Amino acid sequence: MQVPFKLTILGSSSATPTSERYPTAQVLNVLGRFFLIDCGEGTQQQLRRNRINYSKIDHICISHLHGDHFFGLIGLISTFILQGRRSALHIYAHSELQRYIKFQLDFLQLDQTAFPLIFHPLNFKRPQVIVENKKLRVSSFPLKHRIACCGFLFEELPREANIIKEKIAQYNIPIREIKNIKAGAEFITENGQVIPNAELTIPAPKPRSYAYCSDTAYNEAMIDTIRGVDLLYHEATFAQQDTALAAATFHSTGVQAAQIAKAAEAKKLLIGHFSARYKTPAEILRQARDIFPATEAVKDNASYLVE
Repeated sequence: MQVPFKLTILGSSSATPTSERYPTAQVLNVLGRFFLIDCGEGTQQQLRRNRINYSKIDHICISHLHGDHFFGLIGLISTFILQGRRSALHIYAHSELQRYIKFQLDFLQLDQTAFPLIFHPLNFKRPQVIVENKKLRVSSFPLKHRIACCGFLFEELPREANIIKEKIAQYNIPIREIKNIKAGAEFITENGQVIPNAELTIPAPKPRSYAYCSDTAYNEAMIDTIRGVDLLYHEATFAQQDTALAAATFHSTGVQAAQIAKAAEAKKLLIGHFSARYKTPAEILRQARDIFPATEAVKDNASYLVE
């Protein structure tokens, strides 16, 4: 059975909130670990609305220092302090964010020793691995915006095959050989019979991946980094008739997001960060689907499986 790999949209508006959309924030449940990606205003309310336990969030990725992507952070940290949090909170962001948060904590006279608050500066010139363990790798990569901005790539790492328990008894397989078989080796019985690995194991599920492309102009430089991703979120602030405005503000149109998804051979595209100038994203979605049919416009409080 596949372990969870689920994205929940907390906010999908650009610049300012609307009556239906909060500023940018997402939660990714990957293998039971919860990552908060950007933290716009109202993130706490949206976490509660979606019944996501605050205490499960140990990692926060902030793409860039425009307010609609991090104005909710100090409120969330304050709540952690009030709730008596003790476990470390890791924040991956521009190095200047640490100074800004420290100023707010000082001004509000909040306890800065309540729990370890660990800042990790991002590299805005080249991709870098920011989190890695036996099951998961998280990388940041540069985007093309008015200020330094990063996207994030979450990759499940390959797992070993599962050995079929009945085969252990059938062929009298010693415990010392099981690790090699799970890694792909064949097994040779005491009488010299070669048992193919395919008969002994069930292949592990294919590793899954999710890429988050926050505020960015059309940027072919990131295509190789996100190539083959299972689920791609790419901002689509403007409709195609506003391409000039998108270029001037270093944002993308739905068509440009679709072009990136197609070039990167993504399986599925989610678009968001819609300008409040449009009553609905229907036109942006239609234009994107003309290029990349497997496109969906995100909705606040909706969840999407990475498959």
